[in-house]
Amino acid sequence: MPNWNEVFQEIQQTQFQAQNAANLVRLKYLQALHNHTGRNVIAYYSGFLSKGGLFLSDINDEDKNGFMTTVHKLERNKGLDLFLHTPGGGIAATQSIVNYLHKMFGYDIRAIVPQIAMSAGCIMACCCKEIWMGKQSNLGPIDPHLRGVPAFGVVREFKRALDEVKKDPSRIVIWQQIIGQYKPTFLSQCENAIDWSDKFVREQLELGMFADLPNRKKKAKEVAKALSDYAKNKSHERHLHAEECEKIGLTIKYLESDPAMQDLVLTVHHCYMNLLMNSTAFKIIENHMGTAIVKNTPAQPMIPGGSRAEQPNGS
Repeated sequence: MPNWNEVFQEIQQTQFQAQNAANLVRLKYLQALHNHTGRNVIAYYSGFLSKGGLFLSDINDEDKNGFMTTVHKLERNKGLDLFLHTPGGGIAATQSIVNYLHKMFGYDIRAIVPQIAMSAGCIMACCCKEIWMGKQSNLGPIDPHLRGVPAFGVVREFKRALDEVKKDPSRIVIWQQIIGQYKPTFLSQCENAIDWSDKFVREQLELGMFADLPNRKKKAKEVAKALSDYAKNKSHERHLHAEECEKIGLTIKYLESDPAMQDLVLTVHHCYMNLLMNSTAFKIIENHMGTAIVKNTPAQPMIPGGSRAEQPNGS
């Protein structure tokens, strides 16, 4: 299995033969994975680790164009293996993208998480029939955030304020300083976000991952609660490993159980990490046929694969 450096060396060696070396090497391994599984492959990669803080590096409505482009011409009866590498994003955009993918492939979608899929990325994984992870892979809590503030934390803090003021009215002076920072309706927005996220995840688990289980409603409720447990998870940044995810109740498949697939998945992952670290690309949505939409910084138009703008190193 080529590691990050070996993939980079292969790209450099290929440059002597072709200018778009990074694209050629990446496509070679994407097609090899497709040949191994017999399934369609779409990779959704954000450069949030190497290009943190960039606008639109999260899951957003603009990504729908990327998925529409990469789904086009795929054989729908072959299902979909969806690579996820993302910090998360908006629940509305996530729900819309998932709804579209289900209309294209039904629930015959497998999530592949080579490294990390946080927040809404974890929600997207929960909308698949199974999640493939390795020893290095992580999902993250799905508790919603509004304006960078944890919704569960706001609701919990407000209830605490009510309890403390009820017991000791003098505490109102302290809590006024805190609660007063919240804009009108913010508490209701937090409560609605919590309800929306929880309901969506439970419904998707019932319809997909747990569809064949007699206790699917109960299990979906337990999994959604565990993934959004603000008090237990402590932080939205907490990394949940494969064993923890399986213990929670998610259907986890281990990459180590299929060495050939593990080899291909991690090589594909290294290809994308090389691209994101050594070019101006900060987001790419690409299928195994090489059709892609790439977001670059500084801003350049998104160009479908086959006529994509070349990047430094041919990416």
